[in-house]
Amino acid sequence: MIAEHDLQKVEEEPLPSMSEQIAEQLGGVRGLIESSVPVLAFVLLNVLLGESVAGLEKRDALLWAIIGSVGSALAIGGVRLARRQPVRHAVNGLFGIALGAWLAWRTGDAKNFYLPGILLTFGQAAALLVSVAFRKPLIGYAWGIMANKGKQDWFANAPLFRTFQWLTVLWAVSLSVRAGIQAYLYWLGEANAIGIVRILVSWPIYAATFAFTVWAIHRVTSAQRRETAVA
Repeated sequence: MIAEHDLQKVEEEPLPSMSEQIAEQLGGVRGLIESSVPVLAFVLLNVLLGESVAGLEKRDALLWAIIGSVGSALAIGGVRLARRQPVRHAVNGLFGIALGAWLAWRTGDAKNFYLPGILLTFGQAAALLVSVAFRKPLIGYAWGIMANKGKQDWFANAPLFRTFQWLTVLWAVSLSVRAGIQAYLYWLGEANAIGIVRILVSWPIYAATFAFTVWAIHRVTSAQRRETAVA
């Protein structure tokens, strides 16, 4: 059995910072890189093996692009398993890659490889806006779980509540911009451009939104701690 002083030590052990915990939940920098590898493989193989470069027919180039994308996702998961590292992010990514690959092969159009990701992102944005409309901002719940020991007492904290409301709207806008650009390219039929945008545009937008979120929450909580100290 665990001694009482050991339990007290565990309870008093400080949690990692919000940024550290969110980064861990999302897989960290390595997770972002690993999630981009299958997309990059799909874009490169589809371009390099296509009629304009290697001369393969459209469906043959698509097949190799799918093999390269799914294969790289499986390889990433295999490496994590071999090193006994968490595979949750790799499995989630593999599911999305596999679904997109199936749609692309079934329709014979490379742009459908990106359709599940576009729809999922729009769905996430909609869920965020709904949470704001019901005055239960999801960013607040995320903060409570990751940085407040699971407590959701921020509802009674008016400044924090307002902050979580507009930050949730900000995330919805950020996701909508990312998905909207890709959806426009999907409508134009620019499959390879979608992949390039997802790698070179989507992640910087995500990183900027994340950094601003951490700063905004820290600003409010730090000000409240100073006020409490003075009082």
